[in-house]
Amino acid sequence: MKKLSFLFFLAAFTANAQDLAPLTVQKIMRDPKWMGTSPEDYRWSADSKTVFFNWNPENKDKAQPYKLIVANQQIAKAEKEEAEKSAAINYVYNKDKSLGLLEKNGDIYLTHLKSKKETRLTNTLDRESNAKFLYNNNIVFQRLDNIYQLNLATGELKQLTNFVKGKPEVLPSATRTTAKQGTSAQDLWLKNDQTTLFDIIKKKNAEEINGRMTGPRRFGMQTTGNTAARTIKPIALGDDFMIGLTVSPDGKYVSYRTIKQAVGNKNTIVPNYVTASGYTEDLNTRTKVGEALATFTTYVFDIEKDSVYAVNVSQIPGIKDLPDYVKDYPKQLEERTKKNEDRKVNLSVVNWNETGSFAVVSGRSQDNKDFWILKLDPSTGKLDLIDRQRDEAWIGGPGIARDVRWIDHQRFYFQSEATGYSHLYTYNVATGEKKQLTSGNWEVQQVQLSKDNKTFFIRANKEHPGITHFYKLSINGGDLVQITSMKGGNEVTLSPDEKWLAINYSYMDKPWELYLQENKPGAKAVKITKSTSAEFDSYQWRQPDLVSFKNRHGDDVYARVYPSKNPHPNKPAVVFVHGAGYLQNVHYWWSQYFREYMFNNLLADNGYTVIDIDYTASSGYGRNHRTGIYRHMGGKDLTDQVDGVKMLVEKYGVNPKNVGLYGGSYGGFITLMALFNESDVFRAGAALRSVTDWAHYNHGYTANILNEPVNDPNSYKKSSPIYFADKLKGNLVMLHGMVDVNVHFQDIVRLSQRFIELGKDNWELAVYPVEDHGFVEPSSWTDEYKRIFKLFENTLKK
Repeated sequence: MKKLSFLFFLAAFTANAQDLAPLTVQKIMRDPKWMGTSPEDYRWSADSKTVFFNWNPENKDKAQPYKLIVANQQIAKAEKEEAEKSAAINYVYNKDKSLGLLEKNGDIYLTHLKSKKETRLTNTLDRESNAKFLYNNNIVFQRLDNIYQLNLATGELKQLTNFVKGKPEVLPSATRTTAKQGTSAQDLWLKNDQTTLFDIIKKKNAEEINGRMTGPRRFGMQTTGNTAARTIKPIALGDDFMIGLTVSPDGKYVSYRTIKQAVGNKNTIVPNYVTASGYTEDLNTRTKVGEALATFTTYVFDIEKDSVYAVNVSQIPGIKDLPDYVKDYPKQLEERTKKNEDRKVNLSVVNWNETGSFAVVSGRSQDNKDFWILKLDPSTGKLDLIDRQRDEAWIGGPGIARDVRWIDHQRFYFQSEATGYSHLYTYNVATGEKKQLTSGNWEVQQVQLSKDNKTFFIRANKEHPGITHFYKLSINGGDLVQITSMKGGNEVTLSPDEKWLAINYSYMDKPWELYLQENKPGAKAVKITKSTSAEFDSYQWRQPDLVSFKNRHGDDVYARVYPSKNPHPNKPAVVFVHGAGYLQNVHYWWSQYFREYMFNNLLADNGYTVIDIDYTASSGYGRNHRTGIYRHMGGKDLTDQVDGVKMLVEKYGVNPKNVGLYGGSYGGFITLMALFNESDVFRAGAALRSVTDWAHYNHGYTANILNEPVNDPNSYKKSSPIYFADKLKGNLVMLHGMVDVNVHFQDIVRLSQRFIELGKDNWELAVYPVEDHGFVEPSSWTDEYKRIFKLFENTLKK
């Protein structure tokens, strides 16, 4: 009887082990090494017998090199440079792979691969690079800004190009525009907006606070000049920067791109207050959305004719098409229609097939509404349309708008969202046949072509939006064959012989570990590493409910729910809003928001029901979900949070009067919009490093979604929290790093000034003097989340 009682006690002790070591903010926000450190940076030896990786099972200052011997599946410490010495040499091969080229220390070496005999081809002070074989086995390489050809049979070295710096004349086919000096329309828009928003600016006669103007630079244009003493005409680059210098495999053409930097832009300044010098030091950072962009021009140089031309974008179908949003601005529509200008397009470098018989270029409009794949006749510059992806929101999605990859001398592959999901296509340039290889309401997220060019290896979420697997597919299409089988996240590094998979695998409550599996369907994946610490394992981490619900628009929205086993009598709930916007956090693998995952467990332990939603614009769900926030951030992405709370009330019994939310970056932005525009739903919120005004964020991200402030001001007025600050009712805590070079500290300062002018008193601001956008110091993480927890305890339980 005593023995039975002891066993009962032991069982109860084991079942409630987490109660012996309750979670605290201080515990989970420590240096993450307390959890154990997962392996990373997998790379294979050239012979496919060893997997090298970095790991820190001994909790040292930094990770150490380790290796896995495939034959016996044993791991051991590796020598510091062992992985590099064992790695495959990245030769550039000739067509029958009997010869290989390699650059070492700025010189070119030739290796006869059968005999392993190595010959040094260059020995100069200048750097030689970008070496490759032509189809006739001659070698071309780049020395400084010029291309040289080496005839292996005769030893003759021939210079093919003569690029020079200098003041050129304008090429007839090149279309260039020069930015006007002075205050831009974008600057005037920001200045007027500041005056409208702030009383203090009105008092100071609308003084600008946007930072310093960078000095204007003057750039020249491409041209061809005549020099009697030279047999190769000089190609003047002016002050433009040249990139992507390549030679066609038949040796007839050289293609390249030039970059003309924008002038007149203003960089923003982020003051750094805690410095070694004791003085405040300025960090010179990015421009704001709407600033002028650099322009790229693609050129083709005909070696035989000794002539060069700029690829003319005016011939691209749809080059003059205006985006639909312009219809909302009749005056702008009238002006742009009257001008009838070509949109600015950035073309890729010419992409040749293996023989040089076909050439393809891809182009992306600067407004990001179009992506074209175009066949180029290099002798004339004529472009023929192969594929056009047009999106009135913006071009995006996994694998979209990247340069094509050749399969053989006639076919290449690419990805498109034409069906609403990113899928794989091939195109035959000889026959004009476009073939869709994959289909369905799921995404192809990564594609790798096998060495024999007969098989695609694919990572996709076909089984479920929150599960990734590794597949293979014939280049001719057919059945998609699943190779991995573990439910969760499977990140595969394929061995050079393509017989083995090094799998980085995780589950919702289990961080990433290394597994080894044969590259065969149904093969067993063997766990190799065990990384979590005893302290981490002592807590019974939750596997949240992975659910879906219909939002008010009839769309499926996925969420993680952390139910509380012992709900507080007030039945409070907290919504965690992930950052980045286009990111997936509702899935079956270990979250990159691991701190928030642990904090959500802590909240559940303390009586809260927590929900984490892949709101509209999250990744993994196709085009419509991705672009659902176009021209209105804080629209569907916010109402998804509200609809998620409604689901919690109906299915998890939470009290609708006691709901809070928190999130960082984009999640901080949603938190602000929620407290301003959905104050009847959310009682309290913590906004971390949050965007408060999208007109002050960067161009690459913001212009896709909201266009530019000067062209589409209505989108910014609907989407920026600062315009709704007067509606704040609930309790708000804002937390921001002072040296944040992504979402600047200026964002939160401007919103704070609005609150002061509006007489709001239910807000607080905590600043972190040494933190950038992603916090680093454990003390900062701890202070931040102690404040968040205190906010919820003081507002949602009373």
